[in-house]
Amino acid sequence: MKENRGVSIVREELISMYTKMLTIRRFEETAVREWANGAIPGLIHSYIGQEAVAVGVCAHLRVDDRIVSNHRGHGHCIAKGADLKRMMAEIYGKKTGYCKGKGGSMHIADFSIGMLGANGIVCAGLPIAVGAALAAQLEVGDRVAVVFFGDGASNEGAFHESLNLASIWKLPIIFACENNLYGANTLIWDVVRLSSVAERARAYAIPGRVVDGNDVVEVYEAAQEAVVAARSGEGPHFLEFRTYRWRHHFEGGYFPDLRPKDEVEAWKERCPIKRFEQKLLTDGVLDGAGQEAINLQVLSRVEDAVRFAIESPFPDPDDALKGVYSE
Repeated sequence: MKENRGVSIVREELISMYTKMLTIRRFEETAVREWANGAIPGLIHSYIGQEAVAVGVCAHLRVDDRIVSNHRGHGHCIAKGADLKRMMAEIYGKKTGYCKGKGGSMHIADFSIGMLGANGIVCAGLPIAVGAALAAQLEVGDRVAVVFFGDGASNEGAFHESLNLASIWKLPIIFACENNLYGANTLIWDVVRLSSVAERARAYAIPGRVVDGNDVVEVYEAAQEAVVAARSGEGPHFLEFRTYRWRHHFEGGYFPDLRPKDEVEAWKERCPIKRFEQKLLTDGVLDGAGQEAINLQVLSRVEDAVRFAIESPFPDPDDALKGVYSE
């Protein structure tokens, strides 16, 4: 056992979290590269730099717990246990993808593992997650729901409606705000006159906490407390994870990245994977050989996913109306 700020994490869990964080990083690096090579259509919103949040939170979730993601959702999918091959196939627009190649990067979903889907509309996932939490409450058990969203979503009306409903109904939900400081090019503190987004939760009598989102152990600890409380019937919790995206808002953006270059580089120095890797090496949980073995294993899985996507067929024209529902 390794002791971390009062939280005991067994070696296997530490290695698992490191492996998942590295898997997200390698998957995203590959997706960015393949997009640049013209192999992937549509948009890619890279999760590089924020891996600790998805992994640290999902480490406490069961398969039957439900999560809802946003436009930057690949990391959440992988952390919840999604299949890399079906994810990559979907991004490639192939028939073997999660949405038969018709959803793309921002709409990956797998209900069998509790992944209710990503969403391209800012803040649209919060009401869905509140519904999932209400369902969990009505099912009578200890399932929880988690919704991942960005700092920009906290300025939407649906954000406040969702927190209000979750509070008055005392729903088992964790609001996981990934505050990467920018909504596209807009600095959060230019549009929010508070010291933290978490302060907004207090208006709805929801416990709020600011967490170092680049420290997976701190994320793990905060998420553990929130999930345990939600499972125990204590109602919603709000966690604001301070983190940073390394890439532009999306690949091939039609507007420039206006963030200060020295700021971007400073945050890269706080890489969540490198920080965790160094901790594991220092604590003797991991050695150089083990680190390289994990990296090679992860690269092999990602390469297999790309191969699967490339070899998969595109949807047939007749598939356009399949799986589409309307009144």
